[in-house]
Amino acid sequence: MSLTYAIQTERLTKLYGKHRGIEDVSLQVHQGEVFGFLGPNGAGKTTTIRIFLDLLRPTSGSASIFGLDTQQHSVAIKRRLGNIPGDIALYDSLKGREVLDLLGSFRGGGARRTGELAERFGLDLGRQVRAYSRGMKQKLAILQAFMHDPELYMLDEPTLGLDPLMQREFYTLLGEEHQRGKTIFFSSHVLSEAERLCHRVAIVREGRLVLVEEVEVLKRQKVRKLHLRLKADVPLEGLRLPGAELVRRENQDAEFLVKGEPGPLLKALAALPLEEVTFPEPTLEEAFLEFYQEAPGKAAA
Repeated sequence: MSLTYAIQTERLTKLYGKHRGIEDVSLQVHQGEVFGFLGPNGAGKTTTIRIFLDLLRPTSGSASIFGLDTQQHSVAIKRRLGNIPGDIALYDSLKGREVLDLLGSFRGGGARRTGELAERFGLDLGRQVRAYSRGMKQKLAILQAFMHDPELYMLDEPTLGLDPLMQREFYTLLGEEHQRGKTIFFSSHVLSEAERLCHRVAIVREGRLVLVEEVEVLKRQKVRKLHLRLKADVPLEGLRLPGAELVRRENQDAEFLVKGEPGPLLKALAALPLEEVTFPEPTLEEAFLEFYQEAPGKAAA
C-alpha cells in the first residue's frame, strides 16, 4: 500500500455471522487532510474505526495506516495516533489526572500537552472520574487523544456531550491541528460538523461506501431553493427562468428549485418587480439527504 496516504483500505469487509458490518470499503485519506466519514447510526462507521485500531479483525480485505498494516503493526500505529472512541469507557475510581498519567505511560510517558488542554477546556483533573458529568468525561477523552501530540486523530462522534461553547472550542482546536499538518479522520452523523471541518467526505450506508467527494463539489451539485416575494401580481407560472422550476406559488410568494450556475437566472430576475429574494447557499445536509434514506435491513454500528 502507498506511503503517500495516512489511511488506506482495499475492499475492507467485516461480517458478523450472517450480518454485514462493512463490505468492500476502499478509500484513501491523504496526509494532512481533514476527512469526514459520514453515515446514519448503524451504517458501519464504528466498525471501520475499530478495524483501524485493531480492535476488530476484518473478514477480508486490508487496511493500513502510515503504510503499516493495521494488524501486523498495531502497537506502532497506536503510538502515532490519538483516538476518541464513540463509546467512552474510563476508570471511574481514578482522578482525571491519574487517568491521563496512566494512558500516557502506555505511550512512553507522552503527555506534554495535558496542562494546556485542561485549562483550555476548563476541566478539573483533581476530581474522580465518577464525579464527572457526561460533558466532562468527553473533555477527558479529548485530552487523552491530544495530549501526546500525535500525527493522526481518529475521532468517532467527538463532540457528543459537549455544550455549544466547548464544541466551538473543539472545532478551533481541530483547525489549529490541521494547520500544523496533522491528519484528522472524523466520523459523524452530524453533517453540519463535517461541512464546517472537512475537505473531503465519504458517506457509508448499510456497510457500503457510496460516495467520496470534496465538500465544495457536493454543495455545488446540490439543487438549491429560491424564494421570491413580488411587489406586484406577476404570472410566474408562464415565466421561463433559466435553470429554475416553480414548485410553490402563494399570493406574492414563490418558491423555485434551481440547478446549475445561477448567473443567467439572476439576470432574468433583475427584470421582475421583486420585494425580497432569498437564495441561500446549499448545505452538505441537503446534498446528502438522498443517501440518508434508509433501506430495509440493519447494519452494524
